[in-house]
Amino acid sequence: MAPERPRGADAIPAQLSARVEPSATPPGSSLYAALDLGTNSCRMLIARPRGSHFQVVDSFSKTVQLGLGLEASGRLSRASMGRTVQALRICKGKLDKHGVRRMRLVATEACRRARNARDFIRMVRRETGLALEIIAPEEEARLAVISCAPLVSPKTEQLLVVDIGGGSTELVWIDLSDVSPEDRPRSIMALRTGFSGQDGAARVVDWISVPLGVATLKDQFGDVEDDAARFALMSWFFEENLSSFSPYNANNPREGFQIIGTSGTVTTVAASFLGLRRYDRTKVDGLHMTSDQIDTVIRDYLALGPEGRRSDPQIGRDRHSLIMSGAAILQALMRIWPTDRLSVADRGLREGLLYAQMNADGVLEDGPLK
Repeated sequence: MAPERPRGADAIPAQLSARVEPSATPPGSSLYAALDLGTNSCRMLIARPRGSHFQVVDSFSKTVQLGLGLEASGRLSRASMGRTVQALRICKGKLDKHGVRRMRLVATEACRRARNARDFIRMVRRETGLALEIIAPEEEARLAVISCAPLVSPKTEQLLVVDIGGGSTELVWIDLSDVSPEDRPRSIMALRTGFSGQDGAARVVDWISVPLGVATLKDQFGDVEDDAARFALMSWFFEENLSSFSPYNANNPREGFQIIGTSGTVTTVAASFLGLRRYDRTKVDGLHMTSDQIDTVIRDYLALGPEGRRSDPQIGRDRHSLIMSGAAILQALMRIWPTDRLSVADRGLREGLLYAQMNADGVLEDGPLK
């Protein structure tokens, strides 16, 4: 049985769910852009509508470590801001090259927490001409859920979407039991206009934003020298921070329950499981992994040790220092929730931003999601 809130008390009130207003420019073949500036990475997609989905025209991804040192100082460092501005200049060049007019450029946990975030936003505007928007955790969670709509199974009655970021982890619990099986994926997409509690619609039962992501959790235990002990402490600490978000217990049935994980951690673990020496999104996105398979990959990571992980091509040099904190979060989640399978999503905030903009403009066709 799903957890309940008082009638009329949505998990995320409508006034906190920012609605994307339709564009004043005519829809059609116009390009759209979505930029996600997180605690660790700066990533952007430029895409055009294609049927019920979209086609990526250009992309950008770079590790900028914007939140490096934030845990200790409460401020974004001069060096971190400089790296980030350089990356954003590249993004601005791509936007200008493609003539993109419809875009949404957002910043998340590092900018939510930093005391000098507003100064940084003004600096970005002055140096690049880009207007960044700091979004609330509620909005970040909603957009991550929307991006995963094509991966929702018609058999799913209870859905947990997990987005492991650099500075925070968002979890959204959705009840689909009142939605007909064939409509369940599209009912997730309908959350673009806010979270509904109406009969026959997807209902967000509860959500949480834990201020621990791969970078912030790593920083919490940076003084623990032993690799295995540090991993165990990180996993325990993250589970402790989820104590108020436990709508199920181990005795509940697993049938009809689905977890979708979206993050670099989840896709890296999936790539390692598949033995991919070169990352292939088509093999990773939509992959199903069991808890045992995830545990095996994590044990292999621990056996490699820090130096082995640094040189492992399946982990990559950009992620080797963060993979164990991400794995600790992932293992804690799989230990708590009543399922032994995880759906892997190589998609997230950027895709949710694109879907929301295109849906607001009415440029996506009705039809099966893919």
